[in-house]
Amino acid sequence: MKYLKVTTFLIAAALASPVAAQEAGGRLDIVVQPEPPGLMLGLVQNGPTQLVAGDIYESLLRYDSELTPMPSLAKSWEISDDGLTYTFKLNEGVKWHDGEDFTADDVVFSADVFLRETHARLRASLAYVKSITAPDPMTVVFKLKEPFGPFINAFENGTMPIVPKHIYEGTDFANNPANATPIGTGPFKFKEWVKGSHIHLVKNEDYYVDGLPYLDEVFYRVIPDAAARAVAFETGEVDVLPGGSVENWDIPRLAEMDGVCVTEKGWEFLAPLAWMWLNNREGPTANEKFRQAVMYAMDREFMRDVVWNGFGKVATGPIASSTNFYSDDVTIYDHNPDKAKELLAEMGYDGEPVSILPLPYGETWQRWAEAVRQNLSEVGINAEIDSSDVAGWNEKTSQWDYDMAFTYLYQYGDPALGVSRNYTADRIKKGSPWNNVEGYENLALDEKWAAAATMVTPEEREAAYAEIQKEIVDDVPVAWMQELTFPTIYRCNVNDLVTTAIGINDGPRNAWIKK
Repeated sequence: MKYLKVTTFLIAAALASPVAAQEAGGRLDIVVQPEPPGLMLGLVQNGPTQLVAGDIYESLLRYDSELTPMPSLAKSWEISDDGLTYTFKLNEGVKWHDGEDFTADDVVFSADVFLRETHARLRASLAYVKSITAPDPMTVVFKLKEPFGPFINAFENGTMPIVPKHIYEGTDFANNPANATPIGTGPFKFKEWVKGSHIHLVKNEDYYVDGLPYLDEVFYRVIPDAAARAVAFETGEVDVLPGGSVENWDIPRLAEMDGVCVTEKGWEFLAPLAWMWLNNREGPTANEKFRQAVMYAMDREFMRDVVWNGFGKVATGPIASSTNFYSDDVTIYDHNPDKAKELLAEMGYDGEPVSILPLPYGETWQRWAEAVRQNLSEVGINAEIDSSDVAGWNEKTSQWDYDMAFTYLYQYGDPALGVSRNYTADRIKKGSPWNNVEGYENLALDEKWAAAATMVTPEEREAAYAEIQKEIVDDVPVAWMQELTFPTIYRCNVNDLVTTAIGINDGPRNAWIKK
C-alpha cells in the first residue's frame, strides 16, 4: 500500500501553539446569517448550518489551503497503489459530547447507513464504494468498486460528518429528538439556541487534541439586517463578520477601522464560482455564437473592481483556480465589444429581448446584473432585468423559466465532486436549481468527465481535465463570471481564525484572542 505521510507530525504541530496560558479562554461573537434551519449537519448542509455545526461535528480529515489532507478524527491513512482501498487509523481517546466513546463503528454507521440516506451530495461519491468495514475499534477501511480520484477529498466535516451511532441507529433520522441538541466530537458543545437571537457553544473540556480549543465559548449572533450587522461590528458587539455578512460597499469602511483585519482565505475547498446560466434550450442563448458574444461583451474586470470592490478573481472557465486540476490553457474572453458585435452579426441576431435574473442575495447582485445589462446593450443585445425574491428565483431556475440567471455553486476541492454536476447530461432534471440547469448536452464530453473521475494518478487526471476545460470554454454553456472569496472581517486580536480550506466553518477550533 502507498503510505501518505500525513500523520503524527501534523498533530504535534497543532500542539506546538504559541498561545500562552494567559491568552487562552475568552468569548468570540460571530455573525450567522441567515439563521440556520437546523444544526444536525448530517441532515442539513446549507451555509449557515455548516458555519455553526462545523464546531460541533467532525470528519476523518481536514484540508489546508492547498487542499492537502490533514488529520482530524483520523490520525493517519493509507491508499493502496490501485486506488481501491483507503485505510484510516483513528485517534484514540475521542469521546462524544455525551461522554460515550467514539469508535470505528460510528464511522461505518455514519458513512454506510446514515449519510447514504440523508446526504445526496455524498451519496454520489459513496456510489463508488463497495464496502466500509471496521476491522478493529480504531481502524476503518473503505473499499471502492473502481478508482475514484477525488475520494480523498470527501472527508471534510460538511461532506462526511460523523454522527453518533448510539443515538441514531434504528431511529427516524429526520425526527430524532437529538437533532435539536446536536452531539458531536468537535471542539465545542451545543449549549443553547435562542431563536432570532443567538446560538451558544461552549468549550469541549474533553477534546482529544491537548490544549484545544483555547476559547471558552462562541456565540453565533442572528442579526437579520445587513446594515445592523455592520453597526454591530463597529460598536464591538460582534468580533467576526463572515463572508457575505455585509454589503460589499461597507467592507472598505469597516476594514479601515483601527484594529480590524480582513482576509480572503478560507474558501479554497468550497471555491464558490459565480456564473450566469444561459438557457441552451431556446431563444438567442441557445446559439453558441450568442453565448460567446455575451462573454466578449462583458467587462468582468470592471465588475470585479467596482461591484465587488476588488475582491475575487475573474473566472476563466468551469474550474476555480484554487480547485485541483485547474487549467488556464483555454480561450480567454477579454472585454472585446467589436468581437461581440461580429459574432452577433454572424448569427443574425435581430434584437430579440433576453432577460437577466439576478440572484436575490442583496444589492450587490442587483448591481452586478445592471452592469451586465449595460455591457450587453452596448453591443446591441436587448437585455432586461427580471428581479425576483428567493422563492421566485428558485422556481424560475428549477423550472428553466429564464434566459440568463445568476448563481454560484461550491466546488468541494475536486471537479468530480462539485463541477461536473453542472455540465453532464445525466444531471439535467427539472426541479433543482443546483445541477445542469442550463441544459447543456455534449455526450462526448460527458464520457471525458466520467473517465477523468476514475483515473488513478493525478497526472492522468490533470491532463484529462485540461482537455475538458479547453473544449467546454469554447462551447460557453454558461457565462463564467468570477471566483468569489467573500472577505471575512474580524478584530485583529483574534488569531488563527482561518487555518483550513473551509475557513470559519471550523475556525474556532484553533482561534485565540490576544489580551
